[in-house]
Amino acid sequence: MEYLVESSKSFSEVVFDLTPVVQRLGFVVFHHEDLGESVRRHGGDYDEESAVFLIGNYPLLEALLSVAPVSCLALPTRLAVFTRDGATWIGCQRPTAQLGDLAGNAQVVRLAGEIEARLIQIIDEAR
Repeated sequence: MEYLVESSKSFSEVVFDLTPVVQRLGFVVFHHEDLGESVRRHGGDYDEESAVFLIGNYPLLEALLSVAPVSCLALPTRLAVFTRDGATWIGCQRPTAQLGDLAGNAQVVRLAGEIEARLIQIIDEAR
């Protein structure tokens, strides 16, 4: 259900490098939240790093929403960057799996596949 890869970079490097890759590949970052910092700021003692990026591509979003408005339940797409046991990871939920209930619609399948291919490219280039 997810595409998850280990990075050779630090958490900070991946977070810094991610936005330019997202933009170069035709997506925009709608929101970026440093979840680890938010937890610590509110009194938690979480000792790993964790961030989420909400991203999308306007033409693909419009096409998908036009065909299946309920797809907004899976949009925008989330990219996650986190650390675990000293390693940095980057990944996403696969849109083809998230939109699986709409799999009978060939346009949804095609669009979800196109979004997923670009997400994998973003992850592979940023890692």
